[in-house]
Amino acid sequence: MTPEQLSTAIVDVLTTLSTTGEVTLPDGVPTTVTVERPRQKGHGDYATNVAMRLAKSAGMNPRAFAELVKGGLEAVDGIAEVEVAGPGFLNVTVAAGAQGLVAQQVVAAGASYGASDAFAGEKINLEFVSANPTGPLHIGGVRWAAVGDALGRIFTLTGAEVTREYYFNDHGAQIDRFSRSLLASAKGEPAPEDGYGGQYIHDIARAVLEKTPDALDRSPEDSLETFRQVGVDMMFAEIKQSLHDFGVDFDVYFHEDDLHRSGAVARAVERLTALGSTYEKDGATWLATEKYGDDKDRVIIKSDGEGAYLSGDLAYYLDKRERGFDRCFIMLGADHHGYVSRMMAMCAAFGDKPHENLEILIGQMVNLLQDGEPLRMSKRAGTVVTIDDLVDAIGVDAARYALARYSSDSNIDLDLGLWTKAAGENPVFYVQYVAARTWRLLHNGADLGVLPASEGFDPSLLSDEKEGDLLRALADFPRVVTAAAELREPHRVARYLEDTAGSFHRFYDSCPVLPKGDEEPTELHRARLLLVQATRTVFENGLALLGVSAPERM
Repeated sequence: MTPEQLSTAIVDVLTTLSTTGEVTLPDGVPTTVTVERPRQKGHGDYATNVAMRLAKSAGMNPRAFAELVKGGLEAVDGIAEVEVAGPGFLNVTVAAGAQGLVAQQVVAAGASYGASDAFAGEKINLEFVSANPTGPLHIGGVRWAAVGDALGRIFTLTGAEVTREYYFNDHGAQIDRFSRSLLASAKGEPAPEDGYGGQYIHDIARAVLEKTPDALDRSPEDSLETFRQVGVDMMFAEIKQSLHDFGVDFDVYFHEDDLHRSGAVARAVERLTALGSTYEKDGATWLATEKYGDDKDRVIIKSDGEGAYLSGDLAYYLDKRERGFDRCFIMLGADHHGYVSRMMAMCAAFGDKPHENLEILIGQMVNLLQDGEPLRMSKRAGTVVTIDDLVDAIGVDAARYALARYSSDSNIDLDLGLWTKAAGENPVFYVQYVAARTWRLLHNGADLGVLPASEGFDPSLLSDEKEGDLLRALADFPRVVTAAAELREPHRVARYLEDTAGSFHRFYDSCPVLPKGDEEPTELHRARLLLVQATRTVFENGLALLGVSAPERM
């Protein structure tokens, strides 16, 4: 029995109690009930506080309410015992047979195990990475590549229609500085004072000259434009290839230049003006963001008629909404905290719901350590630590797992030495080892002619305490996936896999899976192989959500 199945059983009991008039629920029977694994052993397999949540509105004492729910649950097949504890908690113990069925259910579901309809029918736009094409993708952007792609996979498994989008900033001052830096390098001159340095600038400048040998023979304006167009294309092609090698591809690459050339900015301003959200002052057009929670109003069209920085954001957000997206996510670095309030005010000015139609996730810094010393990164100084550097140092799997393993609102110190160790202290090794060991057990079982139980499977055979712990952990996977989607926290999947790896290792150490020597295979061996197969399924699915492989050998 999974937490979801127990939740359904509790809802059914509440429905019966309400129908018979034994309880009165003014707000109606809830569609779902929170069911969790108790923190302490001896408190059953699952616990719920449903009686404490509903008793007040029902005009009842919580323990009395809990006793009524207990009576209904005790009649449910698969429930062995129900205890009312403390002020009204319900601790539920599941019968061994019902718990053992989880293994069969996981294997039957296969790659779809963990799926739900929590976000069914929703169109989600995930904009992440979106690094300016002025240099190789640095470690901060790589974090969002890992987290954003994992979040997209999690939203998809929970029913959403997801579009991954990269906002290609090919308009503005940074591109101008990048272009001038390339031109200076091609001429053999020092980089401009506000320009970019580093070997990559010289490499791209040479590549531009190889592609357009007459680039320096053109007029100054045409020469600079050549380095701008060709150089930006080359830099972005490199970024796209690095991301692809990292396992991250985007459905849409949106060019900022298109917003300005297509008239999208003017249309967005017209829409806001029609909504009464703009005004004219000092020859400029202002967006009245202060009344929507920003610290001040913002200029969107400057007095010279040029769009201000925010104008592109207005047009881009409106474009996403007009493409039919219900939720628009933007993932930004730690230096963009001040950007959130103005974007939410912009969302409200369009008549939308901040934090619902538009959500902004802020990611904190990533610090890489080598031999205990920090590796510095600075795109302009030319000492940038890039996505390729990280992959070369620890590999794609370790890099993706390490970056997705932590809450995005916390800083990360990644010790490169730790993430290359073939030992249990390396989290990705610890988790992938379960995937490899389960595959080996299934393979060895097949060699011995022992296959996982199928027809005639007796789930009550899986009655050992360690088997029960592992079964409950596997049953928890769908809830973890849904929580990761609802809270926008892919790291919950990684931490779940690590906890479940511990449960598997304890099961493996205590419960012989395969016969030894001349021992004849039994139904218990086959039942345990089914549990191993279920574990393999959960680890394949969980690692896939993080974009990490589930190896057969290590």
